[in-house]
Amino acid sequence: MADPWRFRMRRVGESGPKVRLRGPDPRPHFVVCGHDALVFHVLNGLLEAEIDGSPLRITLLMLPGRQADAAQLRRLQGVRVIRADRLDEATFRAAGLVGAKGLALLDQDDVGNIHAALCAQEVEPSLRVVMRMFNTNLATGVRRLFPDLAMLSDASMAAPAFVAAALGEVAPTHFRRDGRTLHVARRSDVRPEDVVCGLADTRDEHRLRLLPDADADLVLAEATGQAPGTEIAARRLVQARRRNRLRHWRKWPVTHALRSFATRKIGMATIAVLALIAILGYVTSQAEHVSIWEAIYLTLVTTLSGADPDVEKEASGQIMQVVLSLAGLALVPLITAAVVEGVVNARLALTAGREQGERRGHVVVVGLGNVGTRVMAQLNDFGIEVVAIDKAPEPRGAVLARRLGITLIVGDAALEETLRAASVHSCAALVVLSTDDVANLQAALNGRAIQPDLRVVLRLFDGDFAERIQTAFGIDISRSVSYLAAPSFTAALLHRSVIATIPVGRHALVVAEVRVQEGSSLDGTTLADAGKAGSVRVIAHSRPGQVRPDWSPGAGDPLAAGDQLMVVARQSGLTWLLHQASTAAAPAGETATLPAPRDGQR
Repeated sequence: MADPWRFRMRRVGESGPKVRLRGPDPRPHFVVCGHDALVFHVLNGLLEAEIDGSPLRITLLMLPGRQADAAQLRRLQGVRVIRADRLDEATFRAAGLVGAKGLALLDQDDVGNIHAALCAQEVEPSLRVVMRMFNTNLATGVRRLFPDLAMLSDASMAAPAFVAAALGEVAPTHFRRDGRTLHVARRSDVRPEDVVCGLADTRDEHRLRLLPDADADLVLAEATGQAPGTEIAARRLVQARRRNRLRHWRKWPVTHALRSFATRKIGMATIAVLALIAILGYVTSQAEHVSIWEAIYLTLVTTLSGADPDVEKEASGQIMQVVLSLAGLALVPLITAAVVEGVVNARLALTAGREQGERRGHVVVVGLGNVGTRVMAQLNDFGIEVVAIDKAPEPRGAVLARRLGITLIVGDAALEETLRAASVHSCAALVVLSTDDVANLQAALNGRAIQPDLRVVLRLFDGDFAERIQTAFGIDISRSVSYLAAPSFTAALLHRSVIATIPVGRHALVVAEVRVQEGSSLDGTTLADAGKAGSVRVIAHSRPGQVRPDWSPGAGDPLAAGDQLMVVARQSGLTWLLHQASTAAAPAGETATLPAPRDGQR
């Protein structure tokens, strides 16, 4: 039987045949507004979710000019798709927002999302609203306008993963729960007694294993402030501060002039002349039997002002006098030229917004959109010198780049000359975050051509394409912004407790809490039945009324209704566990599924 909720895509108010239900649908209703990959990942999570054993009813609202690929829309099953000219009260009423459980506003327009939320509030005042926001500074003021609002930034969630990849570090994921602070670390960086569970085996770059039974080198550990983790963190912090001081020192005009003076041919010639004068000064001190200071005085006076000829001098003295006079003739214009060149270069650097001297060890960030701006700011906070590239003269992050004193090059990063202008040949990493897959790949390959061992962090839209590129060209890491952020958006919409999202390569693990319901499949079983190898790992267990959870639960511990489980799981594993912990399964023939986008789609 055809799915009764597979509607033909139509505009609000458009007449035409459609399938009507004979009675009101009892399934919880959610409305999602948006058009990009984050929407598809959130829809996938909603279609796999249940509330009290019932699957969800979902309506997708899309604005004109922002439609996803038509083929992808045709593949959507179990989702009512409506095109609308604008998100206003009439649109939300036509979408059935009255009585809905939640609304997700996932467009990349902060002002548009706020306006849509205000219109939705007029239709359904008590509605749960989840809003995608870039400017998190608006959060405090906007929250006062809505009784039940969650504001999330996918850029803020994904940026730490890109920063960690650029620096070759573990993504700085940490969270606090029940008096304990847990963080992601390498097993070698923490004490064995602080390890809570293994997360992944990443030693084989061609075969990543998530949640293995043993031998995980990436672990979830408790931050106790004890060595060796504290010592490593302190050392990295000191190194970052030193890099930060060095980076600011290098940006001073005087410093730039000195660097320019020392690296130019004219500067080397000046140094050679000064060395000759120093040698002759030493010879003078030995020949005239005077102190070193007197010799310096005689040498400088002879070099800079010349000296009266003395035919009665010995031949060696006359030769040194002539050589010093010639050196003086060369030294004065050389010093003048070097100082002028250094000052001019420093002024050009301030005017053009970039240094003319040699950069080394910096990170090049391509694309100052939502994610690129966050990555740039976090790298700057860590004391890393950043050079940004964007095609647009005034990208979203331009104002912040100028405020932080970060070099911004306006140009096409797919061109080799643009990358050379950013000194890619001597940078530590190239982070490519624009929304153009072709340009991103070109920038990555050109960067590798300039520096063969360059660390590249690449963002690609198509997941299968990204995996093949990573294998064929040895691109270090490519990550999916929407895949990392979607679990938090879905959980916020469903009022579920997803505590943290942990990026691992191109995958994501979630830390969540699940309550065992009475009559569920887990009621009356043991903790071993709540785990699933490679998919779900139980890290804490608490019973009703228990103040502190048991952080070292045994596989044979009994489970009962009301028990709370904290787990680390893959998204598919969390869906399985929620189904096992719920009271009833979905009615036969009513469950709708969305073809899950690959992990790499963003």
